[in-house]
Amino acid sequence: GALKMKEISYIYASGHPSAELKHGVIALVKPDMPSVFIAPDDAVFDKNVSNIEEVLARKGPVIAVTTEGRTELERLTEDVIYVPDCPSYLTPLLNVVPLQLLSYYTAVARGCDVDKPRNLAKSVTVE
Repeated sequence: GALKMKEISYIYASGHPSAELKHGVIALVKPDMPSVFIAPDDAVFDKNVSNIEEVLARKGPVIAVTTEGRTELERLTEDVIYVPDCPSYLTPLLNVVPLQLLSYYTAVARGCDVDKPRNLAKSVTVE
């Protein structure tokens, strides 16, 4: 998600595991910088909710990508994007699609040429 955001919208973004929120990442939270959380219905869902609350306590807006049925995030976040429930090994594949769409529509809103991003090659040659 973060790479696609940088490539086509020219907005700096970085991805971090939720467990690292309090190790520096929290210092970057501010009202004009949304945090996007991937919070599937898994063993660390409650930890993700806790981290979302930490960001909100610092006035940071939050967008969440979560599993259909986890409606408790609607009361916490600016927006919730739902993905279908699936086996855990497919979760990354389903969660990346809304992130790519978020990047695409952000780029379009900024007037960026999404078909020809600047300074990108379609292939990389290793020398």
